[in-house]
Amino acid sequence: MSDDQTGMKKGLTRYGDDAFSLFLRKAFIKAMGYTDDALNRPIIGIADTFSGYNACHKTVPDLIEAVKRGVMLAGGLPVEFPTISIHESFAHPTSMFLRNLMSMDTEEMIRAQPMDAVVLIGGCDKTVPALLMGAASANVPAIVCVTGPMGTGSHKGERLGACTDCRRMWGKFRAGEIDEAEIEDISSKLVPTAGTCGVMGTASTMALMTEAMGMMLPGGAAIPAWASDRLRHAEETGTRAVALAKEKVTPDQIITQAALNNAMKTLLAIGGSTNGIVHMAAVAGRLGLNVDLDAFDTMGRDVPMLVDLKPNGSYYMEDLWKAGGLTTILREIEDLLDLDCPTVSGKTLGENLAAMAPGWQQDVVRPRGNPLFSKGSMAVLRGNLAPNGAVLKQSAADQGLLVHEGRAVVFENLEDLAERIDSADLDVTADDVLVLRNIGPKGAPGMPEAGYIPIPKKLASQGVKDMVRISDGRMSGTAFGTIILHVSPEAADGGPLALVQTGDRIRLDTPNRSLTLLVDDTEMTARRAAWTPPPAHKGSGRGYLKLYLDTVTQAEDGADFDFLQATGDS
Repeated sequence: MSDDQTGMKKGLTRYGDDAFSLFLRKAFIKAMGYTDDALNRPIIGIADTFSGYNACHKTVPDLIEAVKRGVMLAGGLPVEFPTISIHESFAHPTSMFLRNLMSMDTEEMIRAQPMDAVVLIGGCDKTVPALLMGAASANVPAIVCVTGPMGTGSHKGERLGACTDCRRMWGKFRAGEIDEAEIEDISSKLVPTAGTCGVMGTASTMALMTEAMGMMLPGGAAIPAWASDRLRHAEETGTRAVALAKEKVTPDQIITQAALNNAMKTLLAIGGSTNGIVHMAAVAGRLGLNVDLDAFDTMGRDVPMLVDLKPNGSYYMEDLWKAGGLTTILREIEDLLDLDCPTVSGKTLGENLAAMAPGWQQDVVRPRGNPLFSKGSMAVLRGNLAPNGAVLKQSAADQGLLVHEGRAVVFENLEDLAERIDSADLDVTADDVLVLRNIGPKGAPGMPEAGYIPIPKKLASQGVKDMVRISDGRMSGTAFGTIILHVSPEAADGGPLALVQTGDRIRLDTPNRSLTLLVDDTEMTARRAAWTPPPAHKGSGRGYLKLYLDTVTQAEDGADFDFLQATGDS
């Protein structure tokens, strides 16, 4: 049988007799109660990312039922299948370490099982990029359906939402402003419903970028997990998946360089998570495309930040939904987008925007002429400390620190940080620059969200709220501060960050996009000659950890595995 077979005939198990393979497949699937009529319809796979460890995905079973309803109404046969599910707070050493594994699981299950299209259900930070990466590599018609953001809680009349307020309240606890009993009470109110973080964290960022890129039906990114609209959108997604199967619309037809550029401009307009850069670079790499950091920085000079959501502003995702969601944002930057990009809806991005309801009075999305932040929400820095680039979310920084020179206070790794950051005799002042290394893709391993280095307790108790902080790791999209991330090459790979010593002077000049270690070349050469790599991670000689360390790329290439990136013959 040819490779272009559909339905139950697709991707037959190899027994040396295709007719027998089909006979055996149908015999076993009939044990699930299917009729021949059902088995002759287009098969729509549904990636099931439910997990008891993942509250962001608690509603996945309900979404699956809605998707299945849409598939059946359109004449298809829905078949759900499990994939790896990752929650940011329940993955050791970090969820990012497992993102590539989830992408491989997704890709191989799409390839291995008969499906004419696949609905990708994700939500929590790394799940949506993993699903997109896997689907891009498998290149079977695909469409994304997200779980949606959670609702907000309340504490003493103050509105709360995970997880910007998690960090803000924890900062108050560290500074002694609230006691242990109160922080425990707050922990019961930060996550009041199922769903992803209700601020502009990575989950919300990836949902909005995915919709802007055309891989989600219009209006889907911002619908709360608790809203009935979320289920209606899931049903419509199932219906559209059947059409994608019949039309043979594959991810490479949707995820083009122009569509990626639209997604990156959206990232700037929403003031989204810096993780969006790394994840979208990984998705791009699966299709032989790229996210150019310098081009992204140039985009930022034209695309202002318009969305007044935490951690940059005041509101939450449910407010963005009520304000019209992504449509309201894209209409403000419409002239900067490629509106001819095709989308999974069957229409172009421009046609989708034209078909959406007219806007209304709201104050969550600012007009272009009155942005929340006009300079580009993110800046790409380069210099002798970050030859391959580093990223600063300047919209979430103390504006007085965007040009700063200070003395380096260096932490060798996460263990060193944990041991010394709260020491009463730590030699540190508010003008110093905190440097944390060996938390990059290889160093940690997994590039954890530890770049949000806590303010030393002795300074926090004095009221210090922000300092310049530098690392080769990441930070949560829910975090805030003058935090330089993704320094590349990472320290564990021999990057200049490995050579910084406590007492060195570091200069940050954000307007000129520079990050400079003020140490002369002769001294740097001597330090490099004396440098030795950190000791090998325990267990690095086998299994997934070995695969990870042997093949993971640096941040600018998406921290993906090099062998998963597209090549000329892939």
